Amino acid sequence: MKRLRTFIALAAVPLFLAACGNLGSSSMSSGSKTSTSGTQLTGQSNDNDYEGVIQSGHYTVSKSRGVTNTQDSGNTYNLKSFENGMLSVSKKVFSTKNYVFQEGQYLSSTTVQNWLDRKSKTNSVGLNPVDNGSKSASKRNPIYIQALEEQDYMTQKNGKLSLGGVTVGIAVNSVDYFKKVQYGATYETKITQAAGEAYAKKAANTVLKRMRQKSALKNVPIVIAVYRQASNDSLIGGTFLAYSNNKAGSTSVAKWTALNQKNYVFPISNGASSPNSNDASSFSNFKSQVENFFPNLSGVTAQAQYDGKTLQGMHVNITTQFYSQTEIINFTQYLQTAAQKYLPSGVPIDITVSSTDGIQSFLNRTASEKKFSSHVFNSY
Repeated sequence: MKRLRTFIALAAVPLFLAACGNLGSSSMSSGSKTSTSGTQLTGQSNDNDYEGVIQSGHYTVSKSRGVTNTQDSGNTYNLKSFENGMLSVSKKVFSTKNYVFQEGQYLSSTTVQNWLDRKSKTNSVGLNPVDNGSKSASKRNPIYIQALEEQDYMTQKNGKLSLGGVTVGIAVNSVDYFKKVQYGATYETKITQAAGEAYAKKAANTVLKRMRQKSALKNVPIVIAVYRQASNDSLIGGTFLAYSNNKAGSTSVAKWTALNQKNYVFPISNGASSPNSNDASSFSNFKSQVENFFPNLSGVTAQAQYDGKTLQGMHVNITTQFYSQTEIINFTQYLQTAAQKYLPSGVPIDITVSSTDGIQSFLNRTASEKKFSSHVFNSY
């Protein structure tokens, strides 16, 4: 039985999508007509986001939506950082001004499932190694590749969209979780970064060759990016290690570009340090102010993403218990002031306030904004 499952994406709408528009009103427009039976674009909230594709009035979803190898319990942060990281890598090659985003349309669920499964007598295309029969954590062949995702990038000419390039993300495990018997205890095979990265880069050549066999993908650039998943018990998601921009027609990866990305949890603990002490200090001051304001806080933490020593963004999570709608409203209003005063400027930041009843309020600010926008969720 294949060790595969599908899941529902965490975000109802990807971050790069904005208010619905059409090719006629798009920044890439050449004056095509709006039609519920034709192709439209979502529009852009800012120049750093891709527009998305709408076909016949419906958002175009991926042909292999949600396919991944099974991992017990899982780490939901991996999914978000994988998809958002793929967008960031893609922007290095496919400009948001010249390309439109479309969910992957060339790799089907069946194809991706077969590729993610182990290679065997009944599945010759499996990218993961043959099961050697061992139940020993150190001797068994682990599942290296956890997920594989396709993103398509379109160009427009004379009001029509055509494929301009493709990005493929290959996610490799840092830990492979397995059971010796069905419904039994869960064991771990740890995979070093070097071993996982090497395995993914070797698989990338196979993926590139297979994709070139599709007529639509023969002569377009294909970017392949390698992502290392965080373990299930991690409070942060994984990071991208490297990517390769493969020119039209190429069937093997000629060059890899290393990425210096890393995620951190604030406040920093266990004697660790962040790439920028000012960022850690800013969050510490924010945390102190927030905890002094409201007595029923269970925790104030943040996930910070860095490229080298440069902060790229921050996701703040505040867990508490409110007893009235007015408490939520006033606390959210206070957060707007405190966040603007204490948290680092010039980077995108979002703040989620939640309790056992779910999300109570949400605040966010883009890199170019100074003030935070907020929304309080009504309890009725």
